[in-house]
Amino acid sequence: MAKRIGVLALQGDFAAHTTVLRDLGAEVREVRVPADLEGLDGLIIPGGESTTMTLGIEREGLAEPLRAFVQDGGAVLGTCAGMIMLDRAHLGLADWTCRRNAFGRQVRSFEADLTLPGIAGDPVRAVFIRAPWVESHGDGVEVLAEVEGHVVAARQDRMLAVSFHPELTGESRIHAAWLQTI
Repeated sequence: MAKRIGVLALQGDFAAHTTVLRDLGAEVREVRVPADLEGLDGLIIPGGESTTMTLGIEREGLAEPLRAFVQDGGAVLGTCAGMIMLDRAHLGLADWTCRRNAFGRQVRSFEADLTLPGIAGDPVRAVFIRAPWVESHGDGVEVLAEVEGHVVAARQDRMLAVSFHPELTGESRIHAAWLQTI
């Protein structure tokens, strides 16, 4: 049976994640209101602008249902702003804090090759656009990758977060590895 995966569709590039997930055989639902979370096995919180995303979550009454989804065992993949949304200062689900736009403004966007545990083959080509990094984290957070000494991929419990955009490069191995954990 196909895994049922939601993609938070309030702001950001949720359509690209939807395409990757469907190509991997998942049943995908866009999440805009609390009822959209029902029956999901996992959820992606995409990149975008974290302030706008926060306002959308508040407007739609999604904060508590998102917290309940994770606390009830739902798996989450957060990319770029999704990493921020999971942190202590936002949804408070992950034991980390992020620094927004940590690598600089959009003109400082860059790409890097990263080796990630559980991703076989060539390094992952990571696209960083106004990307955050994990500034501090608790002991229960597993650091998966760093750039220039800054955490850009982390895992805690059933949450995986990366500060880059795997959905923009045709890179599906991160999504595939995450789906295997569900």
